[in-house]
Amino acid sequence: MASEKIVNRRATVHTLGCRLNQSETNLIRDSLVAQGYSIVPFGDRADLAVINTCTVTRTADSKCRSAIRQFTRRNPKAFTAVVGCYSQMGYKEIAGIEGVDVIIGNQDKLNVLDYVGDGKNEVPVIVRDRIDREDFSITFAGELPFMQRANLKIQDGCDFMCTFCIIPFARGRARSRDFQNLLGEAVNLVDRGVRELILTGVNLGTYSHHGKNIVDIVDSLDAIEGLSRIRISSIEPTTIPQALLERMKDPGHVLLPYLHIPLQAGSDEVLRSMRRKYNVSEYLSFVQKAGRLVQDLCIGTDIMVGFPGETGNDFEQTCQTFLEGPFAYCHVFTYSERDGTPAAKHKNSVPVPERKLRSTHLRRLSAMKRHDFHESFLGREFPVLFENQREGVWPGYTPNYIRTVVPDAGEDLTNRLGLVRLDTVSADFVEGSLLELLD
Repeated sequence: MASEKIVNRRATVHTLGCRLNQSETNLIRDSLVAQGYSIVPFGDRADLAVINTCTVTRTADSKCRSAIRQFTRRNPKAFTAVVGCYSQMGYKEIAGIEGVDVIIGNQDKLNVLDYVGDGKNEVPVIVRDRIDREDFSITFAGELPFMQRANLKIQDGCDFMCTFCIIPFARGRARSRDFQNLLGEAVNLVDRGVRELILTGVNLGTYSHHGKNIVDIVDSLDAIEGLSRIRISSIEPTTIPQALLERMKDPGHVLLPYLHIPLQAGSDEVLRSMRRKYNVSEYLSFVQKAGRLVQDLCIGTDIMVGFPGETGNDFEQTCQTFLEGPFAYCHVFTYSERDGTPAAKHKNSVPVPERKLRSTHLRRLSAMKRHDFHESFLGREFPVLFENQREGVWPGYTPNYIRTVVPDAGEDLTNRLGLVRLDTVSADFVEGSLLELLD
């Protein structure tokens, strides 16, 4: 079916989970548009749905099942393809949902059109091949609608095998994207108007392809005319080279002063049980060095709460580490047992109500830290890349990831850079004044 152009057919795509999933969904959407499908919002009437799933927690699995049922009930005659991480790990549960036609794991999900038929399948076709360990290339059609910011997938899989994580099983072992292939997509995106690229993957810092590493990627992207910004998504602390910090420090380089570095726990005992590759002292030493080297650097982190064996004292250490460290915010994850992971076998589990209490407390601390981080920049002026107008204001981000809005003054600011003075902290963003347009 993919070889013949489709006419007057409606498709919808839906993403659950991480930024990497979003990047892959955009590629799937791109291939659908190239084949002649009209893309409609998820929930509208459609002839085809591609649902890209997540399986990082049991809650994620439940949200996936809910999204699938939501679509199939409203579109019982549509061809429904469920792809991605939950398809890789939970294909049996998905196969039990009425209306699903094909279930595709991570190895083949970008080729979803090869499995789309002309009518409904009596039983779901399951495509769940073993994930290979070879480096990869991605076919991109270049027909997506305009975006200001776009994700660029450079890597997939992970070899670190943390005891709580199912991702090495869902996405396979670490492998890197062909260097020229990813640069080709980057040029294509910039030609279509994208001004900020966000590097995505499972374990970004382990990128290695024919002698090229993540620093080579950002330097090559820096040379693309028309690209204003590069941002790095979540990256492991033990994989960040000094040269990357040097690029962030350089005002002439388009790599932005932003790092999201998972901590997971502020207790050495818990980190050992998680099988993380650092202790608290080593982690803090690195982020403090980064903060000293890179002016105005925003450092965010992930923290998991309620890991098996986490005592009240362990949690207090985590809170103290977060409060005293140079963090702007943290994403809080409540531990969820995942079958097939070593942590799920631990007997010393933290009661679920206690996990929720600890998560709530840490989220409050994160809101306080974010407010303080934003407040520390009031009165300063930063370039902001504006997105689409919303509710009478123009939103965008500073280089160091401060969500900023300026009032509408009657001029279209979409995808433009403007110099903004930060004036007032409001909830989780900052209200500012547009001083001048920079392009």
